[in-house]
Amino acid sequence: MEVGRLPISTSRRGKLLSAGYTTLASLCSASPSDLARDIEVSEGEAIEILKIASHTSRLDGSNGSLAAVNVGAQTAWDMLHEEEFSARITTSCLDLDNILGGGISPKEVTEIGGVPGIGKTQLGIQLAVNVQIPIHCGGLGGKAVYIDTEGSFMVERALQIAEACVEDISEYSARLRKDFQVDQVKMHPNNILENIFYFRTCSYTEQIALVNYLEKFITEHKEVKVVILDSVTFHFRQDFGDMALRTRLLGGMALKLMKLTKKFNLAVVLLNQVTTKHTEGSFQLTLALGDSWSHSCTNRVILYWNGNERCAYIDKSPSLKSASAPYSVTSRGIRNSASSCKRIKMM
Repeated sequence: MEVGRLPISTSRRGKLLSAGYTTLASLCSASPSDLARDIEVSEGEAIEILKIASHTSRLDGSNGSLAAVNVGAQTAWDMLHEEEFSARITTSCLDLDNILGGGISPKEVTEIGGVPGIGKTQLGIQLAVNVQIPIHCGGLGGKAVYIDTEGSFMVERALQIAEACVEDISEYSARLRKDFQVDQVKMHPNNILENIFYFRTCSYTEQIALVNYLEKFITEHKEVKVVILDSVTFHFRQDFGDMALRTRLLGGMALKLMKLTKKFNLAVVLLNQVTTKHTEGSFQLTLALGDSWSHSCTNRVILYWNGNERCAYIDKSPSLKSASAPYSVTSRGIRNSASSCKRIKMM
């Protein structure tokens, strides 16, 4: 049970959520003095809230925690079989898909970061479109949730990429089955846009509240197979003085997103910005939110410029080896790098 459903006043629930107490576990682990300080109430009120949370937690545990553990058991063999046959979300760039093991994987949180103009939002939109590729074409046939914190989502650009995707699917299907009729695809650019659920958040409290709401939303829209957060960083870099609070908020949000990937068999893609880090007497570019945040994702991909060419590098992954691949941002979306294509032709 989440803190937002506790039998307390709305104002108290709002204060708890704003302070980063999004789950009963995080709330019950706090001391009365810390809780009183964090949500600006008296210590007596804090003790009362903790008693209610403790009582509610015990009720939830007795009603089904043991059953939940038993249901969640899975053999390693089943996990391997599931991973080998699980479809992935293509990036529309073969080289990039190759270093990602076939594309963006469900049941994982993938962080993609890079400098402004490198194509993070373009890649996010591409994934929101490509998750809808039909199953018979090797896709997931799902829908997308796109959370925009910066106002960078461009619906006109999404339409361009959707039009190119429909053309690619029609061409692929026609090659696969010569008697295939294009209208059998039942895909239209407008339908693709209808399957992208767009949310705009304008503060970190709105962002956290939305992440908490996602479980209910996806329960009602089970076709959702990817959640894209563009960017995870923006609201947490705006005059955020209390770094301990920021760490707690980010940690709670990361746990919630990881839970979504497992429960609904979907992919979460977090787009991140860069910052400067002082290392060995010099300043270097690194992904924002610090070293502790890097442990909040399954895979970390860094986008960078190599001369005039865009490249992606696998910086961290438990299953993928470190590798880099070039890619291009074209009018049709993310595609193979032009120089990469030239190298293939020369061979």
